Amino acid sequence: MLQFTGDNASKFKTEYGNISTASIGAIQRNLLIIEEQGGDRFFGEPALDINDLMQTDANGKGIVNIITADRLMQSPNLYATFLLWLLAELYERLPEVGDPPKPTLVFFFDEAHLLFEDMPKALEDKIEQVVRLIRSKGVGVYFVTQNPIDIPDRVLGQLGNRIQHALRAFTPRDQKAVKVAAETFRANPKVDTAKAILELAVGEALVSVQDEKGVPTMVEKAWILPPRSKLGTLTPDEQEKLIKASVIYGHYEKAVDRESAYEKLKEKAAQVEEEKEQEKPKGGKEPQSEAAKYIGAAVKSAAHAIGSQIGRQIIRGVLGSIFGGGRKR
Repeated sequence: MLQFTGDNASKFKTEYGNISTASIGAIQRNLLIIEEQGGDRFFGEPALDINDLMQTDANGKGIVNIITADRLMQSPNLYATFLLWLLAELYERLPEVGDPPKPTLVFFFDEAHLLFEDMPKALEDKIEQVVRLIRSKGVGVYFVTQNPIDIPDRVLGQLGNRIQHALRAFTPRDQKAVKVAAETFRANPKVDTAKAILELAVGEALVSVQDEKGVPTMVEKAWILPPRSKLGTLTPDEQEKLIKASVIYGHYEKAVDRESAYEKLKEKAAQVEEEKEQEKPKGGKEPQSEAAKYIGAAVKSAAHAIGSQIGRQIIRGVLGSIFGGGRKR
């Protein structure tokens, strides 16, 4: 698509303005980075259906989905792009519900510092925007990290519930982290937040949640119940057993590389031309058949459609919903 745009930039000048070679090159380089990190397979087909993340069992209880992201975390650009696409897709497709008693879906992003490390500012802006807007869709987002300074201030400001375990201040950076963590809580006259963070024991935490009106409660010291599950990562055999027991097992395992409509039309046109050449009488030219004319016109129409819609498709992308754009089917 980008190659076609560059080759036909002059045709789009009136509708979209100047399209510079440098801009196209910059987009191609960034796409190449995501592709090298596995984006061509990650965002390929079959595409992830967000409804698969909102399953319930026979008793109506929600299902916990675990994304094994040990490899994904080594590809920060791909990880951030996936997060942005996922949240934007949810925002676009889920209805407005306001403040429901129970959330429709809750995300926990572990090792969040890897997500925001070296993130481009433009991408950070969009993640902050989506996190702020998606609450009205009944979706909760939790970022799990050791230090609150690992999360950008604008994103941190959108998170209403906070659970802070002990921090140790051995360096100036550690002291800054303690100060930031203390300032993010609503003050409690009975609790010296900065001091308490340094003195928390194993299993203790400082907690502040939103009340019924959405107002953060004053910080309190609390005990955290240990998880009633296995501590540590699952073995490969355990992972395989869980995957095969899933009701959607077999749907995402095999990648699909479909032909586009343009590729099919181009192939069909080539076949028609070949048949025409074989049927042409020797020593003379045969008028082009109506079928060949139709196929040729269809190919040109497809190519024109690709060009005329490029600007709108790029602008819409995965963020069209944020700016009020409709979803194309």
